[in-house]
Amino acid sequence: MKKKISLILCLMGLMLLLSACGEDPESVDYFGMTYQELQGNMEQEVSALVALDEENLAYIQSYGAGPAVKLVTTWDESTAELGAYQGLGRFSVSKAQDTMTVEQNALFETREVTVTYVYTYDYEMEQAELTDANVDLVYTLGEKMSKAALNTLMGMGTVFAVLILISLIIYGFRLIPYIQNRLAGSRAPEVKVENAVVSQIEQREEQLTDDLEIVAVITAAIAAGTGASADSFVVRSIRRRK
Repeated sequence: MKKKISLILCLMGLMLLLSACGEDPESVDYFGMTYQELQGNMEQEVSALVALDEENLAYIQSYGAGPAVKLVTTWDESTAELGAYQGLGRFSVSKAQDTMTVEQNALFETREVTVTYVYTYDYEMEQAELTDANVDLVYTLGEKMSKAALNTLMGMGTVFAVLILISLIIYGFRLIPYIQNRLAGSRAPEVKVENAVVSQIEQREEQLTDDLEIVAVITAAIAAGTGASADSFVVRSIRRRK
């Protein structure tokens, strides 16, 4: 029984979706405005943008509101190199809960542009308010595919470059022991020289100690033979016979 109820509910939901998809956009209430009114407003807006000169552009950019400034700025930047204006193109409007998006294409010699208005319903004022306006270039399918391929190549190239850099860093770790050994080998002769100097100094100190012991024995023997004091002797030199 539960499965049957679930199946019926799914069928009803599907029917509602199909009915919504098949709804005529010209019969929808767009926050108190009709499809024809929105289309007429967009045609007037595009005509005003086409007739926009440098003086009016500067005035709107200086004293206009946020959406208006963005609209005229993007229009000037997008249409600067598109050639002469040819006329109006496709018009569309979509509504989702409290947001409505209106799009009007404008035809130029080299490319189309899309003028987009976004309205948000203000429940306090009980009317739709323009919250965003923009102008975008219309690209062909081939241009979109080319851009997508270029972005993919750039992304893959960046990934491979990073991987190569990481591989080089990892390979560089193998050279660290070799460099340490080379540095240790270059310091070894200095250590050997220092050890040799220390050894010679120790040998001389040992010889000096032996000589002093010999002097003391000889002095004691002379003092015993002569009966004189050892303090009265003066050693002029000591010669070692080989």
